[in-house]
Amino acid sequence: MNAIGIIPARYASTRLPGKPLTDLGGKTMIQRVVEQARLARLSRVVVATDDERILTHVLDFGGEAFLTSPDHPSGTDRVFDAYCQLDVPADCIINIQGDEPFIQPQQINALIALFEADPRTQLATLVKPVETQEELFSSHMPKVVLDARGQALYFSRHPLPYQRQFPQEQWLTQHRYLRHIGLYAYRPDILAELTRLPPSSLELAESLEQLRWLENGYHIQTAETTAATLGIDTPEDVVRALRLLADSKQQA
Repeated sequence: MNAIGIIPARYASTRLPGKPLTDLGGKTMIQRVVEQARLARLSRVVVATDDERILTHVLDFGGEAFLTSPDHPSGTDRVFDAYCQLDVPADCIINIQGDEPFIQPQQINALIALFEADPRTQLATLVKPVETQEELFSSHMPKVVLDARGQALYFSRHPLPYQRQFPQEQWLTQHRYLRHIGLYAYRPDILAELTRLPPSSLELAESLEQLRWLENGYHIQTAETTAATLGIDTPEDVVRALRLLADSKQQA
């Protein structure tokens, strides 16, 4: 299985400008993401960026990177741009979020395994059991409903299903909710098709790109993870990340 990991990394961020170059305990965030991705079963790990500063930095620490158009509307488009520049065949392409410095190699490997198990797999992503009320009702943590085969039926920023017969404090005791972890894998031909789709009504309503794919009839297979993740979006997230790194050093 030839799997290529591509990490989209934009410099612009309204809440944390220059986010990929944020220092996290002596290494930038993008370097930590690359190093974690290299531990997975990937033949290549490539950064796709719209900024010369990020490109230069990645090349300086020995990474591989491509400069992509600054006009791409999504990370998916940026990933496809980099894949086209690579110009090599692949069985699947893994879109690894550039703001996930604690991504675990087994999470990436779980998506690769879905394509190994069934070459007809079009798209794949990760889900994780919801454990707290805060997670369940946070609009920043999209939830996902699956069918009996583990394929996504719908993603929402609101908890689904809505449990009409129980107060919200009891929802977690009555149903096994799953949250979405934003790690995607695509067959190359499917990725090319996705970049040609216009925004959909469901996507615009929820601000979730994956709904565009579902609305157009694509199938998203899921794998479950229990590993904790911490995406970095705000200065407060940086503080939490530094705390996690400090704790891991003490435990080592």
